[in-house]
Amino acid sequence: MSNKTKILYVSQEILPFTPETITSQNSRFLPQAVHEGGKETRIFMPRYGKINERRHQLHEVIRLSGMNLIVDDTDHPLIIKVASIPQIRLQVYFIDNQEFFHRKAFFHDDNMEFYPDNDMRMIFFTKGVLETVKKLGWAPDIIHCHGWFASLMPIYVKKLYKRDPHFADAKIVTTLYNDDFGGMLDNKIAQKISFDSIPVEDMAHLSKPSHLNLAKLALQYSDAAIIGEEGVNSELEQYCSSIDVPVLRQYNEVDYLRAVDEFYDFVVLGKSELVD
Repeated sequence: MSNKTKILYVSQEILPFTPETITSQNSRFLPQAVHEGGKETRIFMPRYGKINERRHQLHEVIRLSGMNLIVDDTDHPLIIKVASIPQIRLQVYFIDNQEFFHRKAFFHDDNMEFYPDNDMRMIFFTKGVLETVKKLGWAPDIIHCHGWFASLMPIYVKKLYKRDPHFADAKIVTTLYNDDFGGMLDNKIAQKISFDSIPVEDMAHLSKPSHLNLAKLALQYSDAAIIGEEGVNSELEQYCSSIDVPVLRQYNEVDYLRAVDEFYDFVVLGKSELVD
């Protein structure tokens, strides 16, 4: 059995499958640097309808597909696809479902209206990642979340999956971005999450499900945070201080890839020295 540190990356966008943003860049280059530095990685993102499957050579992983996930008391089939990032030996797993992810846009319709079921899509994505990792038989030491669409991952890991041996010891890192979605999630999101035996009182931030409060919920159940770019709401860093969550200001680092990797080792995992 490998004693390498295992890191699960969960992101709403990754180059070259989605357009170039700070989030998609970080989600592309950080896993590569960490992998090349000797850690094991797995990478997950949604399979949006805008992703060209032929161009990026996506294909379904039959052994991982086929299960149904329950979201708000309704079954939804889970399809897992995979593709490789060009020029490097890293695979990306895609969470797919015809109802949630085949529309030709990410989070807003043609009129720039926020999709009313984005909350359901988030829940499905979160559970899809965790159930697929279980099926892979892989237990991450760190789960690193990128983008607001991955914001439910911390509470699901710490509440619903806390006794699962794949996740019981996992540390969660949330990277914050200036990616306000300019809308509001469905105000019944906490009730829908509570269907998964997560008490509503553990989601007080979602009484008003704004981008800011969604980020606070993620931080509440995270073990560390990274400020991924300038312009992130200053209230979030203050919130980290109030709940004693360590913070790395990634955008201040000249070699941010090395800085994040060391943050994993010395702050998140609390290693006193690096082990080969």
